[in-house]
This record gives sequence, structure tokens and C-alpha cells, in this order.
Amino acid sequence: MSHALHDIATGTLLGVALNYQGLLLKRLSEFEQSPYQKPPVKPVLFIKTPNTRNVHGGAVVHPGAGISLQPGPALGVVIGKDASRVSADEALDHVAGYTIVNEFSLPEESYYRPAVKAKCRDGFCAIGPEFVPREQLANPHDLTLQLRVNGELRQEDSTANFVRKIPQLIAEISEFMTLYAGDVLITGTPLGRVDVLPGDRVDVEIQGLGCLTNVIVAEQEGTV
Repeated sequence: MSHALHDIATGTLLGVALNYQGLLLKRLSEFEQSPYQKPPVKPVLFIKTPNTRNVHGGAVVHPGAGISLQPGPALGVVIGKDASRVSADEALDHVAGYTIVNEFSLPEESYYRPAVKAKCRDGFCAIGPEFVPREQLANPHDLTLQLRVNGELRQEDSTANFVRKIPQLIAEISEFMTLYAGDVLITGTPLGRVDVLPGDRVDVEIQGLGCLTNVIVAEQEGTV
């Protein structure tokens, strides 16, 4: 994590599930069933706890044989000033800038109730390496996002496919909770999950933001 990013992205890591069109569409029929009855009408949120913080080049510990570990490439929005009940029109005024997040997870059964054990293991949220100020990124809603494992392209999407754009996310979340300067909003991961194994190198590249790299290690090889 760059020195500037380390200094500014110090707050809560707040994730948004189901924020890519393809992923939401794939789950729509499921949401018509019990217990949901209808698709979500507000952002589906989860927290990445402080122990999940990891850095560019950091190791991510695989949970062991028979368990899948899945990277989650995402655009991270760093809040620059406190946001409480802000409108979508003024929301970007509260953004300091952007970075890359790789939000690792175990497979989940419920998108409405993301499991703490799946989301919040040590080192499961890598951030960095760069922090790009808001003024230097012309359009955060037209960025190509790519996931590579050992150099092979495994996932690709665009932030143009967000269900909710960043101003709407900030407006809807700040209706009921204050976003503080230093908080990082993880804007969602694309459709499709990829399993990774010990020894794998995982790269997340976002247009204009560089490349975030992590290595997967077996549990006995070390801790994060």
C-alpha cells in the first residue's frame, strides 16, 4: 500500500454485494423465492473487518484442502470528508479518490446475509497499491477491470455495468449511516468467481489505477 493510501484509507471497509448487472440478473430468479420474495431494493452491504486488511504484494492464506478461496476484484472509493444524508448530486464532493481492492471470500450461500466466516478471515481484503485523487480520474464509471491468475486472464468487466453508480451508493448508504473520511467503499465484484490455490499469483488491474498483486500461500507457510 502506498504511503499516501496508507495515510488516507484508514477507516471502515464497507462492501456492496450484487452491484454488477450480470451478477444481479443471474440471481433474480433466486430472489423471487423464499425467504427473499423480491430482489433487493437497497444496496446489500457487508463489512470487511480490520483484520482483513492486506497490501500490494501481501500473502493471502488459503483456508485448506476442500475449501474454495475466491478473489473479488473491485474498485475502491476512498471517502474524503464525512457524508451523512448527502444527495447523489453532491456525493462525489465527499470522495477523496480511488484505489484497487481484492476482496477475498469463501463461497457464499446467501447474498443477503454474507457470512462473517466467509468474508472476514485474516488478510482477506487487499488494497492498493496506488491512490488516485478523484480529480485525476475522469470517469470512474467507465473503467475496465481485469483479474489474472498466474498471468492468465480469468475475469473481465467494466464499471459501466454497475447497478448503482457511486453517487447513488453514497446517497443511499448515507441515508442511514455516516460515511467517515478514510472509509473505503468496495463497489462490488463482477459476475463469476474464480478459485485460487496456494502458489498462485493473483493480479487485479483497473484502468488508470495500476495493478494490485497478491500471492496465495498454504496455511502452514505463514500467516498474514
